[in-house]
Amino acid sequence: MTLGRIVRICAGGIVAVVLATGVYTLGQTQSAPVDPGVRGGPAGGGAPLNGLTADETAFFQDGQTRFADVEVVTGGSNNGLGPRFNSNQCLSCHAQPAAGGTSPAQNPLIAIATLSGAKNTVPWFITPNGPVREARFKKSNGVSDGSVHDLFVITGRTDASGCNIAQPDFLPAGTPLTGQGGNPNIIFRIPTPVFGAGLIESIPDSAILANMQSNATQKSAMGISGHPNAILSGNLNLSANDGTITRFGWKAQNKSLLMFAGEAYNVEMGISNQLFPQERGETSTCLFVPSPNDTLNFTTPATTATSNPAVISDIEAFANFMRMLAPPTPAAPTPSSTNGRSTFAKIGCVHCHTPSLTTGLKIASGSSTSPSAALSNQTANLFSDLIVHHMGKGLADGITQGAAGPDEFRTAPLWGLGQRVFFLHDGRTTNLLEAIRDHQSPGSEANKVIENFNRLTTREQQEVIDFLRSL
Repeated sequence: MTLGRIVRICAGGIVAVVLATGVYTLGQTQSAPVDPGVRGGPAGGGAPLNGLTADETAFFQDGQTRFADVEVVTGGSNNGLGPRFNSNQCLSCHAQPAAGGTSPAQNPLIAIATLSGAKNTVPWFITPNGPVREARFKKSNGVSDGSVHDLFVITGRTDASGCNIAQPDFLPAGTPLTGQGGNPNIIFRIPTPVFGAGLIESIPDSAILANMQSNATQKSAMGISGHPNAILSGNLNLSANDGTITRFGWKAQNKSLLMFAGEAYNVEMGISNQLFPQERGETSTCLFVPSPNDTLNFTTPATTATSNPAVISDIEAFANFMRMLAPPTPAAPTPSSTNGRSTFAKIGCVHCHTPSLTTGLKIASGSSTSPSAALSNQTANLFSDLIVHHMGKGLADGITQGAAGPDEFRTAPLWGLGQRVFFLHDGRTTNLLEAIRDHQSPGSEANKVIENFNRLTTREQQEVIDFLRSL
């Protein structure tokens, strides 16, 4: 099955409802701004970076194919699924609007729950028209937890004979579509898109710090501070391993794309690998293949002088795909979106959603001796400062990761926003206007920005929405 076919299966049925906005005729007014919904037209993502070499393209394509592979427990070409897992392929979570994106409008987890004879019950917060969600427990056995508790187990599957473990208890239920109001010990996360991730990985720490320190007077006056996700070593949000700035994930908790890929393979699909070599469930009757499941393929010889990506592990292939995946392509500007971009800056959104940062001068991809032209000295129009900010009581999830506290989140990159279906870290809304207003609550650094937004005229607010949906 081709990647394109798989994308159509996962993302098929997504209906882009496009309303006419920002259009005013004589005698016609709007009483309130309207989110026009997912932008129509071709997918603005999924392509490789411009300027890749032939070798880089080969590794991108190999990673793209593996990104779509369906994992099984035993008896297939991609063994190792489970014992506990959320899904069986990267693409099921990262499908909208194309491979590398985020949660599709039609939830693939419904079918995965009982695939191959599995006996899972679909959790209350997984609905056909709701987002893909992972669940984290604030506490386990009375002590702080914060880790992912997988939705499904391999019990009952025809390729997992003899395994008999139970799903976690996610009750009591709340409102299924929003995920709100249920078990207070559980919080949710939806997939972050990985378009342009290689450019984000290539931004120097010095650029992030310089941007954080810029416009300090204006930021302070608006109550905006923020910090990189620091751990152990002081006032920055830093990697505990090498002291550099972490930048991937909802709380900027992951350092690199390889770390991001390794963690996702282990946590989301239950596949151990050379970064995370232990199984997350060690019941002996549920372990069918050697650990780590994903390794370098030493038995595949390089028979020619050309690239041989087959020897690398899956997590390295996933990282290559994400690293060389182009950023989203925005829609052509309109008078409304152009005005909205100016207003977006005027009211202070850009103090966190920095329009662009520049990658390092000499960034390697597959070679440490020849910089990658596609990654080096490139402008990344990400609309993020890549640091974490207090978002207040309304968005707090009660989880600490590194030095990102219970109400702190990385400024979400906005590129590609126009074709996203679900918003905020838990996917509680599909309405962009609601997502903006949810930035305001006691303790949020965005309060004054949202006050400025609320003081805009209806037309100005609509223009901001039109600008965001153009990204």
